Amino acid sequence: MVLGTTFVLVFVPASAAVGILFALTQWYLVSYVTVGKSRVSNNGYMQVDEDGIDDASVNAKCAEIQAAISEGSEAFLTTMYTYLAIFMGLFSVIIFVFLASVGGFSFDRQPCDYDQTKSCPSSIASAFFSTVAFILGALTSTLSGYLGMKIATYANARTTLEARKGVGKAFAIAFRSGAVMGFLLAANGLLVLFLTILVFKLYFGDDWVGLYEAITGYGLGGSSVALFGRVGGGIYTKAADVGADLVGKVEQNIPEDDPRNPAVIADNVGDNVGDIAGMGADLFGSFAESTCAALVVSSISSFGNDKNFVAMCFPLLISSAGILVCLLTTLVATDIMSVKGVKEIEPTLKRQLVISTVLMTVAIFLISWFGLPETFTINVVGHEAKVVKNWHIFFCVGSGLWAGLIIGFVTEYFTSNAYTPVQDVADSCRTGAATNIIFGLALGYKSVIVPVFAIAVAIYLSFSLAAMYGIAVAALGMLSTLATGLAIDAYGPISDNAGGIAEMAGMSHEVRERTDALTAAGTRRQRSGRDSRSGRQRWCRWRCSGRT
Repeated sequence: MVLGTTFVLVFVPASAAVGILFALTQWYLVSYVTVGKSRVSNNGYMQVDEDGIDDASVNAKCAEIQAAISEGSEAFLTTMYTYLAIFMGLFSVIIFVFLASVGGFSFDRQPCDYDQTKSCPSSIASAFFSTVAFILGALTSTLSGYLGMKIATYANARTTLEARKGVGKAFAIAFRSGAVMGFLLAANGLLVLFLTILVFKLYFGDDWVGLYEAITGYGLGGSSVALFGRVGGGIYTKAADVGADLVGKVEQNIPEDDPRNPAVIADNVGDNVGDIAGMGADLFGSFAESTCAALVVSSISSFGNDKNFVAMCFPLLISSAGILVCLLTTLVATDIMSVKGVKEIEPTLKRQLVISTVLMTVAIFLISWFGLPETFTINVVGHEAKVVKNWHIFFCVGSGLWAGLIIGFVTEYFTSNAYTPVQDVADSCRTGAATNIIFGLALGYKSVIVPVFAIAVAIYLSFSLAAMYGIAVAALGMLSTLATGLAIDAYGPISDNAGGIAEMAGMSHEVRERTDALTAAGTRRQRSGRDSRSGRQRWCRWRCSGRT
């Protein structure tokens, strides 16, 4: 092993800080597009764009619509977070009471379950630190979702205005805005978790098992918020979407985002609170759970016995490297190989996933080689300790990383109108709704075959090489490019909102075609990326969290 404790203490928070600064820089670049202010040409006359609407009118209309969407999103999240705060307060008390009762509400240190010769913190202390970690996880998840909503509502009208100039400029604004959410969530989650570990260590000392058991509350807090954000926001956004369609397209026979339909604002609000804030909370919970699971397993391995802080921080090093890799990948889309036309949108998003995966593979190899001992042992319940080599861990993390990419591309194939499956479903509509439903269901069942095998292979390989620790770090491999995946995820709803604003503001059909092209590509990539991660998250929670 080459890396030292000093390197970890510097590299992890520095990577998080770089991610936060990069996100703020992207936000600053998005702010260059002004909403609500008109542009005047050099000769003093008001500019009129290609859709024939003067700049003052369209800017004022976009600002009005954006304000309504932002107000609705703020109102929903304020209400949801109010109920969430009550729930979190009550649940914190329950966690503290239950954990403290395990040791009889004792203030005295007690023998450790894993080693009776050692002294572990009292039940009151363990319960206190676990509850604090739970609250920190919940607050970080809440903040991540809220910041995602703010940048989405800040950027949607700006994307619309840039779409009047060209699809490339609109793509840049939407993708930069998505990157703000992706990097803020990944960096904030990593930084708060790392600082929590350092602060808790002041009390726990070298008791890494007790420390990481307390840290698991961080993942539970993130998941608890995800329950509200993902389910509550998801139900709202689907109800608002269907309601707007029923009122507009079915009852009144008007376009989808016609300004005469008041439900359109609710539909756009739903995109921000469900597909942005809810999704952010959900993926933060998955990141926190996977990281905490890996930390717990490492603490009861030879890492913990040898007090090897660098090796135990291997999951944090993966996430830190992922932030830097995603930063370079984002620059490819926004600065190096920027979008020039509609046909370049989907290849650019696809290129983001491929580049980040390839670069992350190299980073994983370096971290595994220099950050882990050449040989170490992982404890397996009911069996002898498993001897593991550092290159085994490289294959474990890589299996999760590449399985996610495979699942993403397979999902895109079955959901993109550029490929045969969706075209066949559309063609089945010719003979009626019944055949369309049957064909669609059959296609859905067919689409999960490859993802199931990809997950199964990753599970088998990871468990064979490094037991439970292998599965935990494989899940982290899936989440290592979280910043890029979230940037693509958030890009979709932002573009969708931009299309609604374009129609409500009375812009030309050409502008709406550009925003629709952005939305179509973003929705497909969003769906494929989310499905690949969520599948990995489910089996990781089953195999890791439950056992550890």
